[in-house]
Amino acid sequence: MVFSRMPLYATLCVSLCAPAAFGQSCDQSPEGDALVSLCAPSTTVEERTEEVAIAPPARINLGIPSGTPLRIALDQRVRINHPGEVVHGKVVETVYSFDQAVIPAGSVATGQVMDINPVSPVKRALAYSNGNFSPFHNYRVTFDTLTLPDGRQLAIKTTVTPGTAEVVHLVSNPEKEKQKSAAGHAEDRAKQEAKGKIQEAKAEVHDSWAKITAPGKMQRLKQFLLAQSPYRRQYLQPGTRFVADLDEPLDFGETTRTGEQLAEVGSAPVPDSTLKARLVAEVSSATASRGTPVTAILTEPLYSPTHELILPANSRLVGEVLQAKPARLLHHNGELRVIFERIETSDEAVQALAQMKAPPVLADQAPAKPHLEHARNESQPMIGNLEGVEVDRKANIRLDEEGGARTTDSKTRYLSTGLAVLLAAAASHPDAEHGEVDAGGDPAVRTAAGGSGFRLTGAVLSFASKSTPVSIAFGAYGASASIYSNFLSRGRDVVLPKDTPMEIGFGAPHPAAASQPKTP
Repeated sequence: MVFSRMPLYATLCVSLCAPAAFGQSCDQSPEGDALVSLCAPSTTVEERTEEVAIAPPARINLGIPSGTPLRIALDQRVRINHPGEVVHGKVVETVYSFDQAVIPAGSVATGQVMDINPVSPVKRALAYSNGNFSPFHNYRVTFDTLTLPDGRQLAIKTTVTPGTAEVVHLVSNPEKEKQKSAAGHAEDRAKQEAKGKIQEAKAEVHDSWAKITAPGKMQRLKQFLLAQSPYRRQYLQPGTRFVADLDEPLDFGETTRTGEQLAEVGSAPVPDSTLKARLVAEVSSATASRGTPVTAILTEPLYSPTHELILPANSRLVGEVLQAKPARLLHHNGELRVIFERIETSDEAVQALAQMKAPPVLADQAPAKPHLEHARNESQPMIGNLEGVEVDRKANIRLDEEGGARTTDSKTRYLSTGLAVLLAAAASHPDAEHGEVDAGGDPAVRTAAGGSGFRLTGAVLSFASKSTPVSIAFGAYGASASIYSNFLSRGRDVVLPKDTPMEIGFGAPHPAAASQPKTP
């Protein structure tokens, strides 16, 4: 009778102990008579969240590909006399890889003069006809060592374009440029107000005097006077700009970026943003036509107003020539306008985004940020016009408010040509003073007429000869040369060389244009 009731007691005991056993977590030791095999796994949301895999950071190679330009300005004068002369300069524009500065501005570049080519007979004859008996030689410079600000030295191989003596920064809308720089000068203005009106007036006088006595202007005056001499030495002056293209890539290791840091890469920039880029290939009004493709490479990373990376360096801006007007005879100058229509994210950004694997999403969690969304949209439409460009001063290029470029003529051409004609006419009249007639003419007029034709050499010869026919010949030659070069010859084309630094204003495209698919 007792033994027959034992199964009933056992069943009742198991039914009472089972809830406690199932309620325990498997990461705790069983208590009392609880069965180990009946431990229940954790089912809370917090514990399940810990099991979700977190995407590792993307590894990004910090390298500079071959063909990347280094903009270098000389800080020492170099005479072009024989190969082997040492050239020394500094990098004036920071070079970025992805979003990091790998070659900061101020890095020292050293090299040497490689070749000095002889002057061709045609160039020598033209120089002689203009009173220049020491025409400058074409030369080739290379930079082979780069010293970073932290002391590291890098051996480089470069292909260098001819130097530019004076570089100017042109803007299409000076008022907009002033507005952008107003925030940067707010602190300076506050300091000036704190000094009081007297100190501010003194500062303005000092700044004005500094502009008048600036070394650049005095140096230009000196160069102008030396250019009138028939014999002069050839120098590379401090400040001469060179563009040195790397022949071999440079490696600066690698870095990592998290998904949060790459979340906005590839998204649209804020309207009115300014993109700093360089031109991939030369564009000229003489050879380009409407529809000619134009490509630029982003030289600086672009960030959002909240300092989130939008476009890393080396992103591509693709556009085309909108208007091209070549130069013509009678001194009609060329015109050129380009527009950028598409932004392509850099290959490094696409590879980095591809490494970001989106973690699994639980039913009760908010979806993760789509890190690969922008990687799929590698190209996005835009409207970009030129807002700024750096060119050689001698190119005489101007930008209009819409970003169109055109070459201009100096307003002094009318004055210089009229003066040359007057000197030629005055040289044909004898000098009559105090009742005496000098058949050789006025010495001052003779000297000026000779200088009009052959510069310093013509002035000396005309003054020394005391001959009216010689003065007339020099004056007539100078007047005819001035008329031809300023009014009859072919005008100048707009040429934007390879690697020209540009500032491109970003604007959102028209919705209809943005919806149209791009043809490959």
